[in-house]
Amino acid sequence: MRVRLAILVLVTVAAFALSIAAGKVWIAPWAWLSGGSTGAILFELRLPRALLGFAVGAILGLSGAVLQGYLRNPLADPAVVGVSSSGALGAVAVLLLGLGGSLIAVFAGAMATAGGAMALLAVLTWRNPSTVQFILAGTVLATLAGALTAFLISLAPNPYAVAEVIDWLMGALTDRGMDEVTLALPFIAVGAIALALTAPSLDALALGEDAARSLGVRLGRLQALVVLGTGLGVGASVAVTGVVGFVGLVVPHLLRPVFGYRPSALLLPSALGGSALVLVADSLCRLAPGVGEVRLGVAMALIGAPFFLLLLVRGRAVWN
Repeated sequence: MRVRLAILVLVTVAAFALSIAAGKVWIAPWAWLSGGSTGAILFELRLPRALLGFAVGAILGLSGAVLQGYLRNPLADPAVVGVSSSGALGAVAVLLLGLGGSLIAVFAGAMATAGGAMALLAVLTWRNPSTVQFILAGTVLATLAGALTAFLISLAPNPYAVAEVIDWLMGALTDRGMDEVTLALPFIAVGAIALALTAPSLDALALGEDAARSLGVRLGRLQALVVLGTGLGVGASVAVTGVVGFVGLVVPHLLRPVFGYRPSALLLPSALGGSALVLVADSLCRLAPGVGEVRLGVAMALIGAPFFLLLLVRGRAVWN
């Protein structure tokens, strides 16, 4: 197990190095410490982008593994509980209603709605902290947030603002700097810690809710950690990069045959695997032919949708 984890760490480090080096202008490792225009590209553009890719991928992969363990549903994803769509709603409101044109304002709006959605989710499920109640409440929040986002876009009087919103909703790490890193990383770190604390309880919950209670697991505390960790971590990632999906779905499935099916054993590998996946996908987006870049959210959808279809086909074969 340690050898496999060490290999995964090396893969993640290699993906981070690739993210720094790759682009329309390649920067070789021996030129990373040089000054001039190369140093400016490295420290002002590539390094912040790589740091954000690492952090966003880690929290999305970790939250996916936690949610799949908590909901005992292999198709669970951070979007299930409405975090991504709620964060997108706040950012769209800021962009379309003229509440602020800076990325800081967009970040604040997305975090406010994501945090509010998670607080509402906690209130709705506090008296009945079952997984079924949790996922139903999350689905309602996701549907409502998506409908309100579409409503705001349909009322936008400025077509340029609509184009900006649609571009943001596709998700990207383009033109992100150290300001975005310092804004997002504290929230992502706190969210990751909260999700990591669920590890022992997730193992007990795999035996069923009644068995978990008999083993001393407090389901209300577990739910609060899941809500807090997902709300802070995924909300911050959505606020700073836009909507990037499928990471939390794909990574745990890829790593589960390698690291085992015990939920707690999958948390750290999923965080590392999520980082590696996002960093490699973002590097490939930069290397795509053409003047512009393929959006990261689009690239992840192209990867995740066939993977999701494969899971459904396999499930159907099992059911039959």
